[in-house]
Amino acid sequence: MWTRFLSAVFALTFASAGLALAQDAEPTPRPEIPEIREVIATMAPREGPVTGFPLPRYVSMKASEGNARRGPSRSHRIDWVFQRRNMPMMIVAEHGHWRRVVDRDGAGGWMHYSLLSGVRTAIVEVDMLEMHQRPDLESQVRAQAELGVIGRLEECNGAWCQMSTGGHRGWVPISALWGVEPGEVFD
Repeated sequence: MWTRFLSAVFALTFASAGLALAQDAEPTPRPEIPEIREVIATMAPREGPVTGFPLPRYVSMKASEGNARRGPSRSHRIDWVFQRRNMPMMIVAEHGHWRRVVDRDGAGGWMHYSLLSGVRTAIVEVDMLEMHQRPDLESQVRAQAELGVIGRLEECNGAWCQMSTGGHRGWVPISALWGVEPGEVFD
């Protein structure tokens, strides 16, 4: 009986000492996370081993909810649950039916390809972004889009993209969007 009592006191003393040491220690500073565009700029363009499409590349969420996992299978732990249909994502790697994606904040993981779509969308990164009638700052403003709005990209000419959102369509500068690379051209 005394042995169990002394063992309990001994364990309690060490637990208390460990707790006191943990409280006295200064918290470790959180490492700085570089902006995702800076990281992408350092990546050399390459071809995806599964699809043959370029990496990195932008896609969007097809589903209204999608799990981003630690590894490329359903047996891996879920790190993130994305809950925004049409959200632009960047594919940075491929493995079988899985795509490694990141969002504009750098959060992500491995998602099954069936949750993603090739439809191009972008997030507005400027508050009250003016949507112009033509790709020209002097053209008429058709509408304004708030910070964080997601719109569908119709075409981009390298400096401007035609975007539709909320029943409105207009041209916006590429520099005000996340989901398209500066200088990118497509239609």
